[in-house]
Amino acid sequence: MTSLPLSQGAGTPRIKATIAAVGMTLLLSSCASFHGIGTDAKIRHSADYAAAQTLPGQGGEWPSADWAAQIGGAPLQALVDEALADNPNLQAAAARVAAARAAAENARASLYPTVGGQASATRNRFSEHGLYPPPYGGGWYTDSLVGLNFAYELDFWGKHEDELQAALSQGRAAQAEQYSARLMLAVSITRTWLQLGRQASQLELTQRQIALRERLGKLNELRFKAGLDTQSENEATRQQVASLRAEAAQWQEAIALSRNQLAALLGKGPDRGLSIPVPTLPADADTALPNALPLELLGRRPDIVASRWRVEAASSEIASARADFYPNVNLTAFAGLSSLDPSRLLTIASRQIGIGPALKLPIFAGGRLRAQLKGRVAGYENAVATYNQSLADALRDVADAVQSLRAAQTQGEQQRAATQAAANALKLARDRERAGTSNMLPVLANEMSLLSQQKVELDNRARRADLHVALIRALGGGFDAAAAGIAPDAQQNAVGQQRPQAQPNNSNTKNAS
Repeated sequence: MTSLPLSQGAGTPRIKATIAAVGMTLLLSSCASFHGIGTDAKIRHSADYAAAQTLPGQGGEWPSADWAAQIGGAPLQALVDEALADNPNLQAAAARVAAARAAAENARASLYPTVGGQASATRNRFSEHGLYPPPYGGGWYTDSLVGLNFAYELDFWGKHEDELQAALSQGRAAQAEQYSARLMLAVSITRTWLQLGRQASQLELTQRQIALRERLGKLNELRFKAGLDTQSENEATRQQVASLRAEAAQWQEAIALSRNQLAALLGKGPDRGLSIPVPTLPADADTALPNALPLELLGRRPDIVASRWRVEAASSEIASARADFYPNVNLTAFAGLSSLDPSRLLTIASRQIGIGPALKLPIFAGGRLRAQLKGRVAGYENAVATYNQSLADALRDVADAVQSLRAAQTQGEQQRAATQAAANALKLARDRERAGTSNMLPVLANEMSLLSQQKVELDNRARRADLHVALIRALGGGFDAAAAGIAPDAQQNAVGQQRPQAQPNNSNTKNAS
């Protein structure tokens, strides 16, 4: 068969394409290899965590954004709003978001060509034995240049696209972490506020106990003088009064520390805590769990959303590191005017133009490229493990809060019964005292018993309120990734392509560089 010349015949384009394909294959085969570098790390899903029995759907609502107002009304909401406006930790979180956005803008700039201008005028004396012959050699001349430079990297392998995607994912992770910081601050303020209410109420009950003990001490003193009691009863009463006064001092210290903590959370000095009114503990609230909890929790917890975006960023970083193994093609050009005679610089004869590609082929890098890729893979595995653990921890947080709330509610019911029994006993003692069948001592003793039961009930009520806040935090505190525009499932790649995933591990690992 007669073969046609390469410049003739209908098969010429096919032959040229074959030659180009062979050439590209040879280029790629000569590059450094990333063979065998991969990972088996897998993201776990909500279905992988059994929770239906522990956390059954109860038709409840997810926490709303104004959950603090629902707990403590306007006073608590005002404190939360004040803290969100001035807290240094939130300002640091906002700065991290701004830094992540700047990094994304920087990565996006790599997708576009760069154009720069230059102008120079350099006074030179050229050597008589150098590049320029006489009459230039041995004379002084001004080398003038005005021009534009153009550079563009042909991103065949999507390296810059992956860098941009990684930066965008890091930015969304920073946004989710900012929401998480806001939630933790609001929770800390609410819990401290509730603790302040508990401490103030306990101090009030303790002071009432002191007053009763002092009345009881006066009665014992009168009975001792009348020969109806011994000195031991008086000493026992003094001991109890002293112990209660020490307890009152402890509550006063706790109140002062809580006020200081609230002031610090507000980002203010300790004097700010002195002006915070004493809170009133809220009534029990509905704690029914929402349906489809494990699945929807993925987009309701800002820490889980942040971890998921870290996984996305690490995946894109792997793809970017793999692109370093392929040839890099840059297109450069320049155009301008250059002359050794400034008076002729602006003439058409002084023009200079150049354009051309530059190919960089990574053949041997001493293992640097493989080491970089291994580091990216390790970062991805760490991000996946962190995400998987964050999901398990989130479910545990919800389960712990639910179980503790159930126990606290049962304890509360029993404690209310005990308090009611103490109140009934006090009423009977007072009836007997009024009827003249008993003296005041049983009345005071039963009133002390009632105050003791009320203190226990107060602690249980405060614990239930604190556990309610813990459940709100475990359910995300009103955060919704979809509403915030940072839901991982709704992410769209900025360049219209899917993010590359980490390659599975290969046991036949080559040690080539």
